[in-house]
Amino acid sequence: MDANINLAANFLSRCPSCLDNLVKHFCEFTCSPEQSTFIDVVKIEKQNVTEYIDSIDVYITNKYLEGTFNSCNKVSVPSTGQLALDLMCGEWGASRCTPLKWFHYMGDAENNGYVPFQIRYINTDNPVGAFTPVDPIVTPCNKALNKNTPACSCVDCEASCPVPPAMPPLPKPFTILGYDGYAVTMIIVFVCGSLLFILSIVCFSNRKQIVARGEEVGRQVGRRLAAGLHHPGDGARIALAADQEDSPLQSKRSSVISADDLPSGFDEEEQSTFIERLGAGTDKLLAEFFCSWGTACASRPWFVLFMGFLFIVALGHGIKYIHVTTDPVELWAAPQSRSRVEREYFDQHFEPFYRTEQIIITSAGLSNIVHETTNGPITFGPVFNDTFLRTIYQLQEGIKGIVTPNNYTLADICFAPLTSPFTGPPTVSQCVIQSIWGYWQDSMENFNSSSNEDNYTVNYLDHFRVCSQNSYNPECLASYGGPIEPAIAVGGFLKPGEDLHNPSYEKATAVILTLLVNNYHDKSKLVPAMEWEKSYIEFMKNWTATKKPAYMDMAFTSERSIEDELNRESQSDVLTILVSYVIMFAYIAISLGQMKSCSRFLIDSKITLGLGGVIIVLASVVCSVGLFGFVGIPATLIIIEVIPFLVLAVGVDNIFILVQTHQREGRRPNESIPEHIGRTLGQVGPSMLLTSVSESCCFFLGGLSDMPAVRAFALYAGMALLVDFVLQITCFVSLLALDTIRQASNRLDVCCFMRGSKKDNGEEVVNGILYKIFKVAYVPLLLKKWVRAFVMLFFFGWLCSSIAVVPHIEIGLDQELSMPEDSFVLKYFKFLNSYLSIGPPMYFVVKDGLNYSDRGQQNLVCGGQYCNNDSVSTQIFIASKQSNRTYIAKPASSWLDDYIDWSQLTSCCKYFVSNSSFCPHSEYSNQCATCNISTINGRPTAINFERYVSFFLQDNPDEMCAKAGHAAYGHGVNYITDPKTGFSKVGASYFMAYHSILKSSADYYESMRAARAVSANITNMINSNLRNMGDTSTEVEVFPYSVFYVFYEQYLTMWPDTLYSIGISLFAIFVVTFLLMGVDIFSSVVVIITITMIVVNIGGLMYWWHITLNAVSLVNLVMAVGIAVEFCSHLVHSFSVSVKTTRVERVADALTNMGSSIFSGITLTKFGGIIVLGFAKSQIFKVFYFRMYLGIVLFGAAHGLIFLPVLLSYIGVMSRRGRTRGLHCANRARNEFRGEERGPHTPLLQNDNNQFPTTSYASVNSIDATTDHHVTF
Repeated sequence: MDANINLAANFLSRCPSCLDNLVKHFCEFTCSPEQSTFIDVVKIEKQNVTEYIDSIDVYITNKYLEGTFNSCNKVSVPSTGQLALDLMCGEWGASRCTPLKWFHYMGDAENNGYVPFQIRYINTDNPVGAFTPVDPIVTPCNKALNKNTPACSCVDCEASCPVPPAMPPLPKPFTILGYDGYAVTMIIVFVCGSLLFILSIVCFSNRKQIVARGEEVGRQVGRRLAAGLHHPGDGARIALAADQEDSPLQSKRSSVISADDLPSGFDEEEQSTFIERLGAGTDKLLAEFFCSWGTACASRPWFVLFMGFLFIVALGHGIKYIHVTTDPVELWAAPQSRSRVEREYFDQHFEPFYRTEQIIITSAGLSNIVHETTNGPITFGPVFNDTFLRTIYQLQEGIKGIVTPNNYTLADICFAPLTSPFTGPPTVSQCVIQSIWGYWQDSMENFNSSSNEDNYTVNYLDHFRVCSQNSYNPECLASYGGPIEPAIAVGGFLKPGEDLHNPSYEKATAVILTLLVNNYHDKSKLVPAMEWEKSYIEFMKNWTATKKPAYMDMAFTSERSIEDELNRESQSDVLTILVSYVIMFAYIAISLGQMKSCSRFLIDSKITLGLGGVIIVLASVVCSVGLFGFVGIPATLIIIEVIPFLVLAVGVDNIFILVQTHQREGRRPNESIPEHIGRTLGQVGPSMLLTSVSESCCFFLGGLSDMPAVRAFALYAGMALLVDFVLQITCFVSLLALDTIRQASNRLDVCCFMRGSKKDNGEEVVNGILYKIFKVAYVPLLLKKWVRAFVMLFFFGWLCSSIAVVPHIEIGLDQELSMPEDSFVLKYFKFLNSYLSIGPPMYFVVKDGLNYSDRGQQNLVCGGQYCNNDSVSTQIFIASKQSNRTYIAKPASSWLDDYIDWSQLTSCCKYFVSNSSFCPHSEYSNQCATCNISTINGRPTAINFERYVSFFLQDNPDEMCAKAGHAAYGHGVNYITDPKTGFSKVGASYFMAYHSILKSSADYYESMRAARAVSANITNMINSNLRNMGDTSTEVEVFPYSVFYVFYEQYLTMWPDTLYSIGISLFAIFVVTFLLMGVDIFSSVVVIITITMIVVNIGGLMYWWHITLNAVSLVNLVMAVGIAVEFCSHLVHSFSVSVKTTRVERVADALTNMGSSIFSGITLTKFGGIIVLGFAKSQIFKVFYFRMYLGIVLFGAAHGLIFLPVLLSYIGVMSRRGRTRGLHCANRARNEFRGEERGPHTPLLQNDNNQFPTTSYASVNSIDATTDHHVTF
């Protein structure tokens, strides 16, 4: 009896009243002089001449049974996170245990190997015949047995728990009258805004108001002209030139009029403001610089190209030093982020979490199994088919036999917790394999064994049912010596909404094999594991292809598989990316040329020039990557895949503007080709500078992000755009000069050594089809009165609808999207989501600082007797009872509680007599002695605590010493042993629990948020108590850790990070636009408004197209801000410098000239390339690149070519006074060029019959070479 009571004490001694209640009835029927009144001897057996009792009936009251059960049903086992009754109630487990079932199991000699003879408990409160039920006194668990023994702790007795603090209410969704509040608000805003807009249109339609506004316009234009024409050099003659499109900073749309045409009220003395003169000076300075620069580069094209080549080679050399980051941890978590710091601390102190190899196996076409038992029929899931399980056994044995090319086996790398210096090197049988076959010790013989009970067959199904309820049953321990967690070994047994409090493991629909492999902070030690995992994956692929039966389906993975598949994914879509770029290259090369006639197609084409421009774009990416290779900032796959796309988008726009301006701007008489190109660059260079600097600043400021992937992308992109701009105003200008010389020499494109059959004697401008469509059809239609009104209402409604849904964008990244569609890991993710029935393990780490040998500080941590009601263990226990909010499924294991219990068992602690060192309690009995640990109130004294804590952490558990700590805590407690005294001081340690089942991204990051809240409370509790104890110098930190935290921390602050990144990008664009557009506040605001609308509407697209918000989409949103500049800046500035009379006319002027370049440049180029991305195998490419890029281009074009012109037609400022437009290039032209002199190289455009005749900047800037006068307006 003493041995059995000690066995029970292993689990119940934490709660003195529980153990005392249970022992009382044993004492009664063993020692009571009144045994005969409540015990009936049922069966007597005889062995030789000795008779012995084989079966008895014990009459006992319901009051005692229920009281004892209630005092014990919450007693925990810290090392396993389970309840004691999970291990002591047979097949029922704690969740389905009742007083009768518990006592029945304790007396069941057949199913309980620790029962000496059959004991049948008969519960009754009244006498039965001659028998009166025994009724021992029961002490509730929250009551102390006596003055020297405390009540049970909160962890073991819910009645002892303090009232838990009320959880803060869950945030309620924003609603109005039961409907989504954002939607209702935006509907109201849209209706009110639309009514006001329509009302304003109707009111301002009054003719008198229009006349009054026209008179005001006249006065404004007059002031503008006064600022420009009242100049000593206004005698310079001005030629009229073509109605052409050009860059926003130097638009070629201008007006000059004679004095006779000036509006009434014109005051020649009216002066410009200081801001306008400052803006004019900025324009002039930039124009003159780019004119001189372009002429210089075009004059020495081969020298410039050679220097550019050296520049590219020099920077590109840094690529050899570049490090491409593929580790997801380094991609998404900053080194200084909390999750990375805590992960690093955990890995350094406890070694990283195990490497996991897992296989999920389901049945295909098999039916459920109905098994007849003495308790009635029990339905088992189809995976319990014996043939199915035998096949799994064969698979498992095959995996255990894998040998790598370098002869590494599973034994060389596996986690074997029960091995020690006393057991020798690990063998495969000692490796932890969480498999259903562990219940039969991986033995086919044990699996096949069966018996007959009351005409019912007892077989492997009954054995599984017993083991699933008590995995610590000695008959259920796996071959490695430890338990098999049923929630890990099988899956699919929980219905939606169910948890593990009352599991029916027999209904499982999946069998799971999990192999744990040692992980190391030192990466060099992982070589054997990496090699074995590679062989394991090859084995699994071969087995599923050749040996998997038709009735089985499976998914598998290894620790290295995700990174391997990400690398394969990036390589598999190389062809898709290349096709995308080839389409864009081909379009650029073809579209740049002017098709005058078929005979001159190869002469007028720009294939070589277009390819040169594309090569320059790619070279800029190479330079950026090389530069940061020198600096040491690692690259990512996102950079390699996305930045060429981004730089090409910006570079193409600049290429089209520069080339088309040069084509449409005829060369003047006696003007050399370099001077012509210089004059062209003088016109478009400021525009290129505006967009390039705006976007570069946008991305460089995005580099302030803490997220490594976002930061690296922003820095690489910003530098690539700057380098691209430098190369375009140098190398591309030189290429343009060479191409112009070729064309002037009548040589064929590509085959420049061949001349054309005839020479073109004229250089007339041929406007493209898109230009004509815009001028004749699109612009007049768009600017009709009610069309404009409809456009404003439509885009306003679109914006409101996007704002309504943007707050509902889901945060996170579905891990399934990260894998290619043909990946075996993708299938594993799907199986994992469907069948896994337990959450990931998590740890509460208590950093170094506590003195665990001090009883007061022990009470801050432990969960047993005398421990504080707000201790570490107690707070985690209480949190586990609110798993729907805390996501903690089980109470944490506690090494301190188990050490205290272990120290009280005399059979556990032993030492070698020869040297007083640790001795395993189950071995070397002749050489070892019992420790005889002295205790105070059941705890080791301070000296004994430090003397024997290392023994506890080296001792392997078994049925006689279940609390030994080597298996559960060997890696979880840091300690330093003094070699002189042998005493050990405990440092950092962890308390392991499990998260509840986590399905969605929200579950993952909310579980981390909740765990951090719990750890913060624990940290505050410990430090406040230490201060109360007089220890003001010690600060102890407690933090939660789980292997997935580092990946999901970004989502805790995803919205603030997103708003910050986009906001700072918009701010950068505003500042740069304001400065480079001549301190024009209106133009800057309009650009920012339009870009903001584009980004918000892309957010709406993300909601409707199921694109989640994460680091990848954040990169795309920042990129969208940069690309949107190309759709807005050109048009806004072209409008701002136009001198047409009304807003509508100025918009028509700007849109006609700029619209076709925007459409043919960035829009069509990117659209063709994006479509190809839709055929990529990578789901990330399809979702985050194809969908978002398509949205960026289409939404950018829609806002830039439809909304923005209409907006400007309503709210655009009417004039910009005092803007100097001279380009001091006449000193290079060396000719006197007048409007009435129409040379063959200077085509003129007809007057557009507007109020004022129009001319290009090229003509405005005609200068008398001798007087060097320039014209202002």
